[in-house]
Amino acid sequence: MFKIHQLAPWLLASLIAPAAQAALKVGDAAPNFKTPAAVAGKAFDFDMAAALKKGPVVLYFFPKAFTQGCTLEAHAFAEATPQFTAMGATVVGMSHDDIDTLKRFSTEACRDQFAVASDPKAQTIKAYDAAIAANLAMASRISYVIGQDGRVKFALVSSDPLAHVQQTEAAVKKLTGK
Repeated sequence: MFKIHQLAPWLLASLIAPAAQAALKVGDAAPNFKTPAAVAGKAFDFDMAAALKKGPVVLYFFPKAFTQGCTLEAHAFAEATPQFTAMGATVVGMSHDDIDTLKRFSTEACRDQFAVASDPKAQTIKAYDAAIAANLAMASRISYVIGQDGRVKFALVSSDPLAHVQQTEAAVKKLTGK
């Protein structure tokens, strides 16, 4: 007979493993998309193909604007955006939140430094295998670095919001040599 302390690690691993295995792999083609986004409180249409013409893209998915972890992650990306820009990279966050919420989030949490994109139908979230298993409309905390060739160069699935900033910055530095 199993005791609960013997089952706990297995249960935890079974809950975490599907999300970790869901992310696109390095070398996979990154799906192109166009979607409403906001930067500095102003809405615009974000176009992945157009962004990739300028340089690599750091695309990070987050579950919900104005939650503790997502706000912490946005603040950290905002502080690091000048370094990403110096390396020629574009940073964009994406969630299922509506564009009006993200207009506020882009100013308050992202500090007017980078765009956040709305995926109201979760089409891009699903295309990037970034959905939470328990709620396919909500994004998991997954980050990608996408090269100008449209291929995934780096992928990270982690609940640590700060790891996403540090590790994507290191991946862009390795990719660009800057």
